[in-house]
Amino acid sequence: MAWAVVTGASSGIGRDIAKILSTKGYDLVLVARRGEKLEELSAMLSTNVEIVTMDLSISENCYSLFERCKSKDVEILVNNAGFGLFGEFCDTQLDTELKMIDLNVKSLHILMKLFLLEFKRKNKGKILNVASAAGFLPAGPFISTYYGTKAYVLNHTRGVAKELKKAGSSVTVSALCPGPVKTEFNAVAGGQFAMVGMDCEKVAEIAVEGLMKGKTVIVPGVIVKIGRFLTRFLPDSALAAAAYKFQGLKRE
Repeated sequence: MAWAVVTGASSGIGRDIAKILSTKGYDLVLVARRGEKLEELSAMLSTNVEIVTMDLSISENCYSLFERCKSKDVEILVNNAGFGLFGEFCDTQLDTELKMIDLNVKSLHILMKLFLLEFKRKNKGKILNVASAAGFLPAGPFISTYYGTKAYVLNHTRGVAKELKKAGSSVTVSALCPGPVKTEFNAVAGGQFAMVGMDCEKVAEIAVEGLMKGKTVIVPGVIVKIGRFLTRFLPDSALAAAAYKFQGLKRE
């Protein structure tokens, strides 16, 4: 059976996507820093699992992961590893922000590039990049670096998807753009969503369904779909003001 590589698989969306892919018969390469969490997940799955414990914010590890997977028949890459950071830009730590950029953007870019070249060579494969509904907005006060990383993921995915379609390739790339989800995001980011997040398993189901259909942009939830539609009719200044007021995060 074909393999799927899932980064950030120790919790949240990555974990639940891995579960669904296993039920579909995919063998799995699970990647995260917390090996014990990956072991717990592996015990729940019915297909073959290879656990890779590494920090993907280190670029060299991304290349190492790809080399480790080259001998496998990988058909799916789920670029899910990432985190957020809440706070005013002048108050947040530069080192943490740079690590976020390395993980949310740089590692995703490297893995996407390496696996996509291989998928194009075989003319077979799917990539899911986990972005965010934040990527649709022009500004994200109090969590601006995170918003910037997710805008990159969304727009980069859209551009590459168009290139693949114009080239007649069977390979697809998709961007998952959820709103708040019930995961460990709040604890890591240092804030709390004001609105109730979607169920993580439901988001994962929608993500895998969209991935299999080759959808370029996957938006789970009616509220986020409505919000995305309304952003088309408001100027950037109004959206930035709304984001400032209704960010949905507060200091802990």
